[in-house]
Amino acid sequence: MSLWEMVREHPIYILWIWLLIINLVELAVMGIDKLLSKRGSRRVPEATLFLMALIGGSLGGILGMYTFRHKTKHKTFVIGFPMILVLQIALAILLVRVL
Repeated sequence: MSLWEMVREHPIYILWIWLLIINLVELAVMGIDKLLSKRGSRRVPEATLFLMALIGGSLGGILGMYTFRHKTKHKTFVIGFPMILVLQIALAILLVRVL
C-alpha cells in the first residue's frame, strides 16, 4: 500500500507526518541557532522557535534544547516548551475522546 493510499484511508496519517516533519525542522533550527550564536551571526528569533513549538514542534524543541545545550538557561524555554507539549498532549487526548 502506498503512502497516498494510507492517507486516503486514514487521514490521521497527515497529522503524524506533519508532527514528524515539524519536530525534525524544530530540532534542526535549534541546532542552527546554536551554531549561529557561536559565530556571533544573526539569530533565529525566539518568537519563531516558539511558533514552531506551538504548531507541533514542541518535542523537537525540547530535544534540540538539550541535545545542543541551547536556550537551557532561559526559563521561558525550559518551562515553556514542556508546557506547550503537555497542553498539546492534553488536547490530543481530549480530541480522541470526543471523536
